[in-house]
Amino acid sequence: MTTLPKLDQFSRVVVKVGSSLLVDAVKGALKQDWLEALVDDLAAMHKRGADVLVVSSGAIALGRRVAALKRGALKLEDSQAAAAIGQIALARAWSLSLHRHGIVAGQVLLTLQDTEERRRYLNARETLGRLSSMRAVPVINENDTVATSEIRYGDNDRLAARVATMASADLLILLSDVAGLYDAPPQESPTARLIPVVERLTPKIEAMAGGAASEASRGGMRTKIEAARIAGAGGAHMVIADGRVAHPIARIGDGGPCTWFLTPSNPVTARKAWIGGTLELKGSVTIDAGAARALKSGKSLLPAGVKRVEGGFARGDCVAIRDESGVEIGRGLIAYDAKRAERICGRNSRDIAKVLGAPGRAEMIHRDDMALAER
Repeated sequence: MTTLPKLDQFSRVVVKVGSSLLVDAVKGALKQDWLEALVDDLAAMHKRGADVLVVSSGAIALGRRVAALKRGALKLEDSQAAAAIGQIALARAWSLSLHRHGIVAGQVLLTLQDTEERRRYLNARETLGRLSSMRAVPVINENDTVATSEIRYGDNDRLAARVATMASADLLILLSDVAGLYDAPPQESPTARLIPVVERLTPKIEAMAGGAASEASRGGMRTKIEAARIAGAGGAHMVIADGRVAHPIARIGDGGPCTWFLTPSNPVTARKAWIGGTLELKGSVTIDAGAARALKSGKSLLPAGVKRVEGGFARGDCVAIRDESGVEIGRGLIAYDAKRAERICGRNSRDIAKVLGAPGRAEMIHRDDMALAER
């Protein structure tokens, strides 16, 4: 029998909250008591030292009431306007609830391109990382005010999975209006059985996915299965649990009904594999012996240790890292384009602002964006 993980073993957790949990569909008002109970759970994880990130729907649901828009499907322009109005209320609600526990909230609005285009992905990743290092809780949503049907996720399950991968989270929790994955649609089959653990995604598991469970929810079990695939590839376990109860995360920790999707990987090894074996090389940097020793000891690559830059790469591209004899010792995502990298090559990080005319990142390649060759 598979031993399930414990919540307190995870160090960076992404929690996705759906609109139907957060907003009363009839009144169009925030479920304040439910939110406060959830934030109690988030604060408990935060207090024990875990980084907590929230992906929260609800902007359109909150905004349409203020804008007096009728229930049902909205035109694109009405949806965007409702999101613009509702996002302020949504951010305020999260900020006030987290502040009650002495936690600072940071609002992050993402579009599809922010998680798919590498340079924008790196910018967003660095922002999330900095917020977490400040012990703030990022509250993330799709930027519905500018997204269109052609350039959007359309549901926050997959967005949450992308965020989990981007942030190198080791756990993604999807709070939904279902208790987990069933072997048959529970609304249709009284004998449907909840599946407590999925060790591997198979065609049989995928066949169990159905549609959206409520009008307020854009996603369904299909999107959650896809989220599990994305999160697992990024090294994160995933849980689907019923969020309609008070303290839903504490309930998971107490062994309440839910479905765990396990992965044999972890965020570090998954990211290293992606960098080291998937991305196309766009150039190279040659480093001195001291920098090579520093990299092997787990340090980032600083400009001072770089002797030569080759290629026409852009910021965020994958480049080879070579030692003085020309041997490739690793690969990494570079923080500068080729022209800027060449200008700061061999310089102290303190000189970057003077050389480039603007502040820059101290590392040319951060250790988290690097995969060294095994020897």
